[in-house]
Amino acid sequence: MKTMQVPQDDDVLSSMIPTVKRFMGYMSPHKLKLALVIILMAVFALLEAIFSLLMGTATNIISAGHGPVEPLFRVIIWLLAGAIIIWISGAISQKLLSNISQEALYQLRIDLFAHIQKMSLGFFDRRPIGELMSRVTNDTQVIEQFISIGSLQTGQAIMTIIITSIVMLLVNPSLTILSYIVVLALVGVSWLITKTSGPAFVLLQDKTGDLNGFAEEWISGAKTVIACRQQDAASRRFSAMSRKVANIGEKAQFSALISQQVSNIFTTIVIVILLLVGGIMVMDGMAEIGTLIAFIGFSFSLLGAFTTIFSSYAQILNAVVGASRVFEVLDEKPGVDDRKDSPAMPAVTGDVIFDHVDFSYIPGRRILTDNTFHARPGQVFGLCGPTGAGKSTIINILTRYYDIENGAIRIDDKDVREVRQDTLRVQIAQVQQEPFLFSDTIMANLKYAREGATEEECVQAAQQANAHDFILQQPNGYNTVLVDGGSNLSQGQRQMLTIARAIVANPRMLILDEATSNVDTRTEKLIQEGLLALQKDKTSFIIAHRLSTIRHADQILVIDKGAIIERGSHTELMKKKGFYFDLYMSQFRGKLSGIVKE
Repeated sequence: MKTMQVPQDDDVLSSMIPTVKRFMGYMSPHKLKLALVIILMAVFALLEAIFSLLMGTATNIISAGHGPVEPLFRVIIWLLAGAIIIWISGAISQKLLSNISQEALYQLRIDLFAHIQKMSLGFFDRRPIGELMSRVTNDTQVIEQFISIGSLQTGQAIMTIIITSIVMLLVNPSLTILSYIVVLALVGVSWLITKTSGPAFVLLQDKTGDLNGFAEEWISGAKTVIACRQQDAASRRFSAMSRKVANIGEKAQFSALISQQVSNIFTTIVIVILLLVGGIMVMDGMAEIGTLIAFIGFSFSLLGAFTTIFSSYAQILNAVVGASRVFEVLDEKPGVDDRKDSPAMPAVTGDVIFDHVDFSYIPGRRILTDNTFHARPGQVFGLCGPTGAGKSTIINILTRYYDIENGAIRIDDKDVREVRQDTLRVQIAQVQQEPFLFSDTIMANLKYAREGATEEECVQAAQQANAHDFILQQPNGYNTVLVDGGSNLSQGQRQMLTIARAIVANPRMLILDEATSNVDTRTEKLIQEGLLALQKDKTSFIIAHRLSTIRHADQILVIDKGAIIERGSHTELMKKKGFYFDLYMSQFRGKLSGIVKE
């Protein structure tokens, strides 16, 4: 699990501005609505200031103790009208900002998800699925919470400070300076508090993301957790991580609560000072009592606005951190990318050449060394060797999930690095050892293989894969919804569906990764029949631990420590009595595997 130090406040602020600017780019298509929101905020703030003035005017009228009551009624009517306008402007502002924020977040989410879909396998090797899910869901939700609610409160507070300060200066500069002495003291104390609470909230978000990622991973792997009897260990680790989150959260929340209490204290102080100094000014005839009452109202507005800003600071930081985590993913470049002028891969015949290929997942740690072979159209190539020898890696670079270091891979004399990846992979179907199915209908899962595939083609493919009969036995036949990756089917049934899906794809080339290793003998026979139908007239690569599955291969590549150490047909390799012979005999006669010459 990664560790993270508490970020310094200056670091947080320095990274905030570019992140905010970038997110504002998502809101820029709604400039007119944003402008209207700002205008409505200004109206709201101006009316608040006018409210204080009207309260002062009403106080002067009442303190006179005689005269007509019509002026007081007019003040009351203006107050009521202002309250209605404030309510309407606030409601419209919230509605507009909610619309803007949801549209911006919609675009951000689809950009993030689409970008993740374009990333190479190396990206997923480096990042746990739980962490990515936290970026897509938790971080965007934090942004949404601030933009839809917190941004309106913060923006309104800033507008209130600006307009109220202007009105105060126009009414009485002396009382304005007096009020701001206390207000600026509040700003200073609150800033000191946020230097502690701000970074704590940033760390809280990061650790919460780790906690969510851990929970998702271990809940997804519940079967393995139960099988390995790791329930208690998982609970202990989750408890330890939760305790860290709780401790950081306690510190952050305590700082935020202290800020509120400080604000209450300074509110009392400013009232006392205004009453003391302002009262003397009123008694000396330097100001009206209504002006003093108005300034008490102004001060309440100012203090409330500054308190809102500082109390929203943590929420602002959370949103900025969430946005920066999202942008961090968006800024990642695919490890394997097409050149701008890459042409589409034409329809291939399946002539594959590996020409002195070297490859490393991590620089300096060679996985494949000088791999050279030639698979002609329609040939079946078997790949075998010890675990970790590099069999799957050969497939990963053939389909260009990763780019090679040295040498070249050519299909029909075209270097795979010179053509668009999508047009290459659409011609190569894969059947994995662990079948993956989506939570959708059986028919939809079959149609995923090829855009425009018809139901008739899918049914025909299922028949070729020996899946048609068991599909019809499902509650709703081809319209049966699969749940949790097809957990309502057996392992063999899931595998037969993936074979049918590969048949629907109508590929030019085929990759089989130990497709029958997890099924019983009877099911294996059915699957093998489906695979033979799928392999017909296609260049095929079969990764095998169970060597009986590649006896029929035209060529078998024996791989060890990233190098091809033997090659030939099953009969040829058995005659050599080398590495392959030992592997084969260890499976069928119980001999220990290893290189044992006879």
